Amino acid sequence: MQPKVILLEVSGRNDFPNHFQKLYHTHLFCHRGSINFIFNDQEMVCKKGEFLFWFAESRLTGLQFSKSFKATVIFVEKDFLNSNIPDQGWSINAILHSRVYPVKTIHTENDKQKILLNFKWVHDRFMETDHRFYDEALRLQMQLFILEMWHIFANEYERRKHSLQTGSLYERFIQLAQEHCTTEREVQFYSNQLNITPKYLNQICKRSSGVTASEWIHRFAKERIILFLQNNNLSISEIADKMEFGSRSFFTRYVKKLFGVTPSEYRSRLG
Repeated sequence: MQPKVILLEVSGRNDFPNHFQKLYHTHLFCHRGSINFIFNDQEMVCKKGEFLFWFAESRLTGLQFSKSFKATVIFVEKDFLNSNIPDQGWSINAILHSRVYPVKTIHTENDKQKILLNFKWVHDRFMETDHRFYDEALRLQMQLFILEMWHIFANEYERRKHSLQTGSLYERFIQLAQEHCTTEREVQFYSNQLNITPKYLNQICKRSSGVTASEWIHRFAKERIILFLQNNNLSISEIADKMEFGSRSFFTRYVKKLFGVTPSEYRSRLG
């Protein structure tokens, strides 16, 4: 059984746990050097002073480390983190944002220290196995960890939202898709918002990311559906209503097209 939390100082690929990409959500602060990788078919780099977050089971390949690379990394077992998310509303926004922007700039020394302390606190709590209320305390610390990370990056998230007015057409589309994918799943809606044709929007997205606008919309919608299905307090019909499908059967057909299984079958697999 793998540990729920692992805190490490790393300088290369050999320092990472086996199968970390499958088992753990990865939080990394880069002290020096850089790490290059391909994320969702896009080449990316995380440099000194930047923070990096990879979801477990991300489409992540091509890891390359500079000779001077050094980072502090905390790995959190995926089911443990997912079961302790304190706010589903913010969770959806944070997840969709990090699916597109895994690398985040740290603007102040104070934020850097907060991140590293946050790493330490959750790891220390994990190691304190003789605590009389160990499980309860660890869950609360995990929730606090998530809230602190959201707090640190809330301003960046808001800045990204402002790109709806100031960014490139691609950036504006990505922001629109993140905000409206729950109910708007046609390229035409987004092209109308940007005053361009659907064909041109698809070309822009393909050129910028290798992925069409339609694929981005379905990716974001899929993320929302997964989060909704993980919430057992919502029935399938309620989820269909939230996503403004005309009926549960239309929603079921859409999910089967995306996932290869019905919503009920997918939920049963979650246990």
